[in-house]
Amino acid sequence: MKTLDMTQGKPFSLILRFAIPLLIGTLFQQVYNLVDTMIVGYGLDENAVGAIGATSALYSVIVYFATGMNNGFGVILARLFGGKQYDQMKKAFASMILLDAAISLTLTVIALPLLRPLLTLLDTPADIFDQAYQYIFVIIAGMITTIAYNMGAGFLRAVGNSRTPLYFLILSCGINLSLDCLFVLVLSWGVAGAAMATVIAQAVSAFCCIAFIVRHYGEFLPEKSDWKPEWALVCEMLNTGLSMGLMSSVVSLGSIVLQRGINQLGTTLVTAHTASRRIYEMLMMPLSTIGSAAATFVSQNYGAGERDRIRVGIRQVAAVQLLWSLFSVLVAFTLGRQLIHLLIGTTDTAIIENAALNLRVCTLFFFPLGLLLMLRNAMQPMGHKIAPVVSSSIELLVKVIFSLSLVPRMGYLGVVITEPIIWVLCFVYLLVIYIVSDKKEAKKGGLCYDGTGEIGCRA
Repeated sequence: MKTLDMTQGKPFSLILRFAIPLLIGTLFQQVYNLVDTMIVGYGLDENAVGAIGATSALYSVIVYFATGMNNGFGVILARLFGGKQYDQMKKAFASMILLDAAISLTLTVIALPLLRPLLTLLDTPADIFDQAYQYIFVIIAGMITTIAYNMGAGFLRAVGNSRTPLYFLILSCGINLSLDCLFVLVLSWGVAGAAMATVIAQAVSAFCCIAFIVRHYGEFLPEKSDWKPEWALVCEMLNTGLSMGLMSSVVSLGSIVLQRGINQLGTTLVTAHTASRRIYEMLMMPLSTIGSAAATFVSQNYGAGERDRIRVGIRQVAAVQLLWSLFSVLVAFTLGRQLIHLLIGTTDTAIIENAALNLRVCTLFFFPLGLLLMLRNAMQPMGHKIAPVVSSSIELLVKVIFSLSLVPRMGYLGVVITEPIIWVLCFVYLLVIYIVSDKKEAKKGGLCYDGTGEIGCRA
């Protein structure tokens, strides 16, 4: 059994040790998107790429809510693991399974009948509407596979094992690539085939992850008595899960509003935006994964009452994010056009130039984005459930205002500058909250967590 106690040892080395497999795993998750885009772009046409891109924000708002909830459940598991509350951990895991099953069923049943109206509301261009619907229908119908994998991976990461989910993702990525080629290039199933390949691959990684937990972490598996809800614990899990789920979904809801503005600009700019996002999301991965690793580190140390270690870890993560941000800017400005052409195989100058513009501007603001992602992840385990949601609401509000006012006036340039402005505003807000709360905790003399939601101070 592999576990990692992050309450002992050098903070950054522990975070890095945990983050590297997480980064590679996230890389393979992004490869899913890149493989879909490349095979669709080369095997079908640019409209098919635009169809996938036109659904990305809609898919995100549904799935990110579910996975955000799961991350919140994982925060509770990590707290209990760090505080050596193993009996409570079994109960929490049982609640996690039941809640995930309910979320999967509810979201799938609600979302599927609403897909066509939502795509219409988003002003999806008529020439890609049917392909967009085919793609998103298959993805949402198979959403349970995504949630099941994230549940298993969330448990393993809570106990410090970030390597095993990586191995299963590598396996599923190979399956995804093979099925993409079969379904799209050989069987000519179009964008629906690309979606089916993704769902099947995710199902494999979910099955492997859950089977591994059953075999190797038997001492943490719920027993018969653990399935009876302990309502104080369930409420704490829902409180944290809803906070993180809303944080993620509100951000994605803002992306839906912005996507509507992009769709109104035409298929060419939808395709350009899709291509640039695929690339800068790849470059953004180290920022998001080290932020996620910091969340596990903070959760375990919060459970153990180690406030000083939390502060040191956050400062060290920020330094690494600065270095990666500088590297991303260098890549965007020297290789941006070439990467866009390589990704979708287009020679359309308008697509390449607009995609390169978005890529360059966004990477220039990667450092505040990285700090924002870290604070959103790290503040949740420390009991700040409202501030991250408020920052996400700020993001939603600004996207609505800019989509209605700036984008119609400035065109695609308005889209390009929207997210960087939001990143800076939200980061400044969370930084102020963090600094103020940290000073208050320092005056109290410390903190601790007893596994039941009560916070006290260490002697």
